Amino acid sequence: MSAQLKEVMSAASTLRGRVPEAEWNARVDLAACYRLCAHFRMTDLIYTHISARVPGPEHHFLINPYGLMFDEITASSLVKVDIEGNILSDPADLGFNPAGFVIHSAIHKARENARCVIHTHSGAGVAVSAQKSGLMMISQHAMRFHNRVAYHDYEGVALDMDEQARLQAHLGDKWVMILRNHGLLACGADVADAFDNLYYLERACQAQIGALAGGAEVIVAPDAVAEKVARQFERPERASKSKHWVACLRLLDRLDPSYKH
Repeated sequence: MSAQLKEVMSAASTLRGRVPEAEWNARVDLAACYRLCAHFRMTDLIYTHISARVPGPEHHFLINPYGLMFDEITASSLVKVDIEGNILSDPADLGFNPAGFVIHSAIHKARENARCVIHTHSGAGVAVSAQKSGLMMISQHAMRFHNRVAYHDYEGVALDMDEQARLQAHLGDKWVMILRNHGLLACGADVADAFDNLYYLERACQAQIGALAGGAEVIVAPDAVAEKVARQFERPERASKSKHWVACLRLLDRLDPSYKH
């Protein structure tokens, strides 16, 4: 660990017990999500973001400090901002990436039920975002999102606040969106739900790029079959939806439990 990083982490190591328990739990879950995205190679150096609403009536959310890699994020290092982008807490004193704020605050403003938003620039995600077909129904992973994927055309680096209205309109009531020529976006009712959506959207993109790279003709599932699969994943009693996050946390605890600091 570099001297600079040690200094940053030391400055951000004192929040536990100084914030409400609900906020601390949200911080731990969000830090875990960053570490998981790093573990599964869904990162782009210090860029892209994952944000989570802070529990409570205020529209505050947490986002990564600008300059830390995903595998360096801890619960205490996360930046807390309000919906207008004012920093409320920045223990590491690194600020946040403005492009991340434009995209994430747009979703948090429009969707009260989207308490976590994940945006990635993964290789497979960017590749599919550049294909006219969009997400093809050629894998079970993809069929989960049949008629449930939104699309947003590329407008340049997300620095213009007026793009927010179009991001909101294009996402609508869906939980995942492909940002054309850019990457993937997934949201959820909580961090675990958003990660579940992002992980399987990423796997669907990996399957599509792999299948098309093989050069053979691919089989596209009929709409009726793809819709059946999507509805199966939406059934409220699906046990895996509540079990996967606990398993992911066990993985992190085996690898490096420092995300909880």
